[in-house]
Amino acid sequence: MNDITQPAAEDAPLRVAVTKGRLLKRSIEMFEGAGADCSNLREPGRRLILPVALPSGQGVLPGFEVVLAKAPDVITYVERGACDLGIAGKDFILEQGRSFYEVLDLGFGACRFMLAVRQGADFFGPMHHRTVATKYPRVTRQFFERRGMDVDIIRIEGSVELAPILGLADAIVDLVETGDTLRENGLAPIETVADISARLIANIAAVKTKRGPVTHFIGLCKEAIRP
Repeated sequence: MNDITQPAAEDAPLRVAVTKGRLLKRSIEMFEGAGADCSNLREPGRRLILPVALPSGQGVLPGFEVVLAKAPDVITYVERGACDLGIAGKDFILEQGRSFYEVLDLGFGACRFMLAVRQGADFFGPMHHRTVATKYPRVTRQFFERRGMDVDIIRIEGSVELAPILGLADAIVDLVETGDTLRENGLAPIETVADISARLIANIAAVKTKRGPVTHFIGLCKEAIRP
């Protein structure tokens, strides 16, 4: 049986999984900043694997392939070796907590995990029982464990802001970019759980077996995001 954690053959194109949506747009801008031809990515049609060419003279890395995927799958593809590298939000990295190298903070897609409550509520006061709703139970559990607090965690898949409004939870832990949604629903952030941005991750084996192309790609990303 083949080891599914191993990357593709050394002579295969470097394969980079990218989260669809907002992070894809910013990733394309980064690739173009490195001189890549991203016309395929800007008009992908129904294709999910697209070649990206780099300017001549790149030597060890004439181009690479981009795999379009949902954020949790980006992490799975990189961990399992189906892709050599990936771009995903730190939120999914923290929540899934799997085995890969996190090699670069790309700086875009910035937001925060916030603990939020109904406006005026005293969450840290003398409350006998606390319930927290979230889409990210692992992140939430670890946050309260660090504080030495025992809370009940309810996983919510939809609009987590509803939980305190309906009396289901005393607080929520969720991603916050501007805070507008919280305010419009009578909630207020009270503590930052973690800062979030897009990260470049790498398959552990690919860093060794494709050291040249992987190192070159990381270098291109660093140059493209440099202020």
